[in-house]
Amino acid sequence: RMYLRYCEKKGYKILRRNFCIKGGEIDIIAEKDGIIAFVEVKTRAPEPLVNGFEAVTVSKQKLIIKASEEYSYRFPHDLQPRFDVVWVTVADRKVVGFRYIENAFDASK
Repeated sequence: RMYLRYCEKKGYKILRRNFCIKGGEIDIIAEKDGIIAFVEVKTRAPEPLVNGFEAVTVSKQKLIIKASEEYSYRFPHDLQPRFDVVWVTVADRKVVGFRYIENAFDASK
């Protein structure tokens, strides 16, 4: 996965993939420099009607936040949480690009 390699090259340590609880899931949980990043991955075709960032609705954000709280409860840490989104573009069943946005949303909503 291209975006996992990207995270690792940027110095992130992947802690977990596909962390699931009832009602929520986090695609990637990674750590770097005192930050724990809860990352949502959205895959889209080129020129989608709804892009990968827009697809992470407020209701989806709440589910991710709930899952991040449960992860932090189960695996206590002193890291600063951050919520990131990766928008993966796929054409002919191949990844042709991606955009990674740090701090795409926060838990204040």
